[in-house]
Amino acid sequence: MSDSASTAQRRLSHVKDILLSGKTATTIPFDPNCTSFPTRNQIPFIANAPPGAAWVWGVDDYIGRLNLLTPTRVKAAATEIRTGEIICLNLPLHLPEVPAFGRETFQHTIKTVIENYVYDDLYLMNTQSGSQWDGFRHFAHVASGGTFYNNTHGEDIVGERANHKCSIHHWAQHGIAGRGVLIDYRSFASKKGIKYDPYDTYSISWEELYQCGKDQGIDIRPEAQGGDIKIGDLLFIRSGFLEAYNSKPSDERASLALRGHQGGSDDVQRWAGVAQGEKMLDWLHDCYFAAVAGDAPTFEAWPTQETYHLHEYLLALWGCPLGEMFDLEKLSEKCKQNDRWTFFVTSAPANCHGGVSSLPNATAIL
Repeated sequence: MSDSASTAQRRLSHVKDILLSGKTATTIPFDPNCTSFPTRNQIPFIANAPPGAAWVWGVDDYIGRLNLLTPTRVKAAATEIRTGEIICLNLPLHLPEVPAFGRETFQHTIKTVIENYVYDDLYLMNTQSGSQWDGFRHFAHVASGGTFYNNTHGEDIVGERANHKCSIHHWAQHGIAGRGVLIDYRSFASKKGIKYDPYDTYSISWEELYQCGKDQGIDIRPEAQGGDIKIGDLLFIRSGFLEAYNSKPSDERASLALRGHQGGSDDVQRWAGVAQGEKMLDWLHDCYFAAVAGDAPTFEAWPTQETYHLHEYLLALWGCPLGEMFDLEKLSEKCKQNDRWTFFVTSAPANCHGGVSSLPNATAIL
């Protein structure tokens, strides 16, 4: 196709969007106010991007699917507040006591400014050691040689040419608030007699999540396919890590956390989580979640059972924030009591210029 013909086609598509009042996203950059978006297999070709990339919000975009948290959607999500109960979704900063993957433990020092009158805090921490948002600088697309979201590279993160591309502060300045959806797989598995150890590799399939949602009264398919998931929802999956953590003695927890980390299919770091696979990729993409999170240390089954990680797709290819080790225990209890699995949720990532990741500072309001 000639350049002029291609330009004409883009203009026609843009006119079509206008005539449809911006309801259907067909041209890049997408308008986040649209009410219909393409499936994974329909994403337009993006030059200079890895195959499967959905860098659809503009060349200077560093918030990805947080764009979907428009004022209209946030206002609608506020109607989820019924009882006004507030639930913290963050682990205490010192947990896990021994972090996995060789990460540093949290250190807290109290500094005396004026004895008996004024005190300060000093925190020394790795934002990946406990409850966390994986930022877009955290995990690259491997097959393309290390490409982070929206054509960001290692030299943008560290070194003489470092800049603020994909810095976590972009998330902080936009903000995170919307409708949360909890899929309580751990409770469903217990109810159905499905036994697994969250400290070992276990892949939670899309079909299992679908059946879990059905048991909760939720159709986890996107609204565009007749389901209950709305564009811009924030997904939370409880796989039982904290329940297992609290059931084990501290020496066993430490031993399991200190298993070596070598990467690849033989990695001795082993965790239960969401399965890799085409069905899972289609679902995670096509629901247009603003963010996804879980209580597991890796969100996805670890080590990966495929030649790729979900981290690569969510973070690097799609720009979807990924949360790990969220505390979903009290939220699970309250959702069961209320027989309602949606809620309003807020999160305030660190406004750290150049930052890779962040504590969630997340709260659910029922």
